[in-house]
Amino acid sequence: MPQISRKNDYAMRIPRIGLFLLLGLVFLVCACDCGAIPRRASPTDEVTTSSDAPEVTQEFGPGERRVEVPEALPGNPPLPGITSPNAATERRLREALARKPEGYEPRTHHQEDGVPRFVNRLVLETSPYLLQHAHNPVNWFPWGPEAFERARREGKPVILSIGYSTCHWCHVMERESFEDLEIAGYMNEHFIAIKVDREERPDLDEVYMRAVTMMTGRGGWPMTVVLTPDRRPFFGGTYFPPRDGARGARQGFLTILRSLADRYANDRETLLVDAEQMSRRLAESSQYAPAAPVPDGRVLVNTAISLARSFEPRFGGFGRAPKFPQPSRLIFLMRYYRRTRDPGALHMIEHTLDKMYRGGMYDHVGGGFHRYSTDARWLVPHFEKMLYDNAQLAVAYTEAFQLTGKDPYRMVTREVLDYVIREMTNDGGAFYSATDADSMTPSGHSEEGYFFTWTPAELTTLLGAEAARVVTAVYGVTPRGNFEGRNIFHRPRPDDVVAADLGITAESLRSTVASARGLLYEARSHRPAPLRDDKVLTAWNGLMISAFARASLAFADEGYRDVAARAADFLLTNLRGEDGRLMRSHLDGRSRHNAYLDDYAFFTAALIDTYEATGDSRYLTEAVALARLLDDHHLDPAGGWYTTSDDHEELLVRDKPSRDGALPSGNSVAIANALRLAEFTGDHDHREVAERALSAFAEPMRRYGAGVPLTLSALDFYLDVPREVVIVDGPGGADLARVIGESFVPNRVLMRVTEAQARAQVGLIPLLEGKVALDGAATAYVCERGRCELPTSDPNVLRRQLSAVQPLIPGGSPEPLTVRR
Repeated sequence: MPQISRKNDYAMRIPRIGLFLLLGLVFLVCACDCGAIPRRASPTDEVTTSSDAPEVTQEFGPGERRVEVPEALPGNPPLPGITSPNAATERRLREALARKPEGYEPRTHHQEDGVPRFVNRLVLETSPYLLQHAHNPVNWFPWGPEAFERARREGKPVILSIGYSTCHWCHVMERESFEDLEIAGYMNEHFIAIKVDREERPDLDEVYMRAVTMMTGRGGWPMTVVLTPDRRPFFGGTYFPPRDGARGARQGFLTILRSLADRYANDRETLLVDAEQMSRRLAESSQYAPAAPVPDGRVLVNTAISLARSFEPRFGGFGRAPKFPQPSRLIFLMRYYRRTRDPGALHMIEHTLDKMYRGGMYDHVGGGFHRYSTDARWLVPHFEKMLYDNAQLAVAYTEAFQLTGKDPYRMVTREVLDYVIREMTNDGGAFYSATDADSMTPSGHSEEGYFFTWTPAELTTLLGAEAARVVTAVYGVTPRGNFEGRNIFHRPRPDDVVAADLGITAESLRSTVASARGLLYEARSHRPAPLRDDKVLTAWNGLMISAFARASLAFADEGYRDVAARAADFLLTNLRGEDGRLMRSHLDGRSRHNAYLDDYAFFTAALIDTYEATGDSRYLTEAVALARLLDDHHLDPAGGWYTTSDDHEELLVRDKPSRDGALPSGNSVAIANALRLAEFTGDHDHREVAERALSAFAEPMRRYGAGVPLTLSALDFYLDVPREVVIVDGPGGADLARVIGESFVPNRVLMRVTEAQARAQVGLIPLLEGKVALDGAATAYVCERGRCELPTSDPNVLRRQLSAVQPLIPGGSPEPLTVRR
């Protein structure tokens, strides 16, 4: 197996900015999201501190600690480039540092005995990403009026830096530039610097990422945008090396800063014209095509054809390296296959899912998927793990199990969800956001992927020679390794082939591997773990709640049902304001930021899924209430929903997103929610709202359906005749529920209730009127638009009732897909 190195793989990576125009100068910028590169200290890193500075003392509450923090003295400013520090602000920041809880670790090399030399305004924030930068020598501000008012008052441009806590190249730029005293001093003297966590403020990220993409043709994180004091962008990019020549760049960040500062001082009118033009382009890009008739099934066929053309036949997935999982496309294809039974669609689904879970992007020791693969083979991942990726992939594998009955898909789903329970769930039952790509090596260096990789010697020491021989063969381990001299586990060959080569039975192989995985997981747990971002995001939790709820039905697992319900209860308790509206983010007992479209849409879907899993009408009632709040504050009367509410901070543009990317579009999920709620409640207002949204997004569905696969999945629901399935519980109820769980019927709503619950829920769900358990046995009712087939207590009859499918195109079937193999 060829050695794969991350040190020179920039040509493989995205996001990146290629050749880039900077104020008339063309320079080459390196790619983002590559391998870890140890920081080399700059000559400017020498710091002297005053030994006779007074100390801050105060009273401390429970769980807080005393940190002796020297206060800055006149003539020794707290941050480079700041000649007149505000004494009150400095004291407030240092008191905030002194009150940090036990275990707080300043993330900076400018410190002594755990006490940071520098403190900036980000120390007052709760975002893990912002706190990572709280001790840079940069005079960072959080996004807000204070920063822009200061920029206006001082006549300076604003540097806006957007990233997130587990972003590898955000860490690199921090080490190289934001910790560099010379660069930080120049930023402080000539700019107002703002840090934003894109996960807490997706609204800002959407707007300014679009601007950067317009300027450069590329996007990514860390994102750097330079703004006027009225928030208009005139320059942008992603990662910048610190100085000329670094990483092959002709111009480094410091040179770029100097050029921008010079132009702003001496040619400001030109820059203001550029900013105005860019703002106008952003506004124009937010003009949506006029509403059109809702498309018919042919748009689904055309999209399936488009996906077949971009399908990569050898390793699955769509397009070339780097490869992202894109579960939304697989979810669409599963619905297409159900309607058409097209073998090409099934091949794209299975081949991609098989290659992904057998590749190195999957964590074969601890479960869960890494962010994406840097190569075409799904072998070398970007090692961060995101909650939203694992949630969507768990749903995709669950549905694939329902569609095919293949046990490996159930196994993968269980391993993903068990990983989330074990490593990504807080004491209240909610889910953490992510873990970092980087971890510490035994030599004390931060290195991407070390935590997850192995050498043959490590395996022999931990497992013994015979077990190591089996594990080595199963996971493709070689002395040379496949990543920086170490091995990323992957499964290049089927178990029965490996077992035959080893001269053992397949059962013996599986037993040995299962035992070895436990030992390896235990050994790995003693390594320094990657940083975990502990904040709770409403939208991402919504995705994971749906994954648990849906898996609980598919696998008849009450434990997963309880996990979903507990997380939903946490959000309902902790992430709602006094007015009942949602909040975006929660950490350390504090909830912050008004919620966005994604938060409402994903959590509403989660509540519907949790109702289907539990039968507790409280969750469906809450889903209806959230859908109404979304309509009240985000709905565009012309169709669809805006990212931000009607009372949100006014930005340059108000987005109404349609594309499904790493995260689903909030609009695609909101449409599906409205259609499902219409089926549950009989309230046609929900269906009309969904219909207007489908009409508003008709043009995107027709022009680039592969970019809106979940909107097309909602369209499939709309064009179908959805099943309304009621199970009135009694003896045999588990058998009927198992048929529902194992059947792939995406266009349906489910009510599993007792007779007493059915009577109590009639006001919410009129279809429950008169539904009883016949002859005392559990009874299933399969209905379409309120008209029900004969009730049954026979699982086989129920399975047959569920299996009927409406044709995608009335009067005929589409031509079979041409899929390369």
